[in-house]
Amino acid sequence: MSVLVFVESDSGSIKKSSHEAVAYAAKVAAMTGGDVTALAMGDANTDELAELGQYGANKVLHAADEKLNDSVVMATASLIAAAAEATGAATVVMARSSLVDAAAPRVAIKIKASVASNVVSLPDTSNGFVVRRGVYTGKAFADVALPGDKKVLTIAKNTVAAEPGSGSAAVEAFTADFTDNDFATTRKEVQKAEGDVLLPEADRVVSGGRGLKGPENWGMVEELAKTLGAATACSKPVSDMEWRPHHEHVGQTGIKISPTLYIAAGISGAIQHLAGVNSSKVIVVINKDSEAPFFKAADYGIVGDAFDVVPKLNEAIKKVL
Repeated sequence: MSVLVFVESDSGSIKKSSHEAVAYAAKVAAMTGGDVTALAMGDANTDELAELGQYGANKVLHAADEKLNDSVVMATASLIAAAAEATGAATVVMARSSLVDAAAPRVAIKIKASVASNVVSLPDTSNGFVVRRGVYTGKAFADVALPGDKKVLTIAKNTVAAEPGSGSAAVEAFTADFTDNDFATTRKEVQKAEGDVLLPEADRVVSGGRGLKGPENWGMVEELAKTLGAATACSKPVSDMEWRPHHEHVGQTGIKISPTLYIAAGISGAIQHLAGVNSSKVIVVINKDSEAPFFKAADYGIVGDAFDVVPKLNEAIKKVL
């Protein structure tokens, strides 16, 4: 069965999470028999689109209409649905994002498909089509059987590894018929997060909380992040006090992340914060309070003052890198 995978770009570059989505789609196609078509929109880089063949795409459809650069939800959903119909895709795969979370259910309605969000594993096709998805903000998993001939899946980050191979995918122009309603929403302003490594795409994250006592002490967090090639993050109180910018706030009311490594320094681990980070593969907690609730969720814990531990950890990591 043919698989369609929607890929997103940022300033023309394909997102890492979309590489993972293509790799996931390729595995699904291998299980069900079929090929993989990737769909990109807007100003995505043509060379990078061709490189999606290294992750398993057989061909790439590119809808280069400039109006699609605004990532309007309804237009995006209409585009994906049109591509699914044009390719005869039985399964549509997308990496979770703010855009995808809003567009996926709309796509499912348009193509009359069942839908599963936050999928964390490959489907089990031994008896139907069953996927495992994270529920209750990552505290539990649910195995969900998807009925019908068509499925829409949004996958969590790090569900599969995106290891490039060889090959190149043919890139073809694609257009869809839009209505005025598709572009009824207009974008007034864009505020983009800045930094060497952006938080939503980061594979490693170093985060700080109120235990760091003030914004003037964030240098050691930034230095550790630089050593690890990581993004920086913070807890909600830190963002509320304007010690750090809001786009670094991870938690239930902030950004939800699932990096391979999450290091938390001076964060107690309130349930709201855990809701945003408990999908991380490895959590390291640094806190001088041995009773801090975050230790219960940690894979590794260091009981100690962050002002002593973080610089020493940074120097130790530099010696082995």
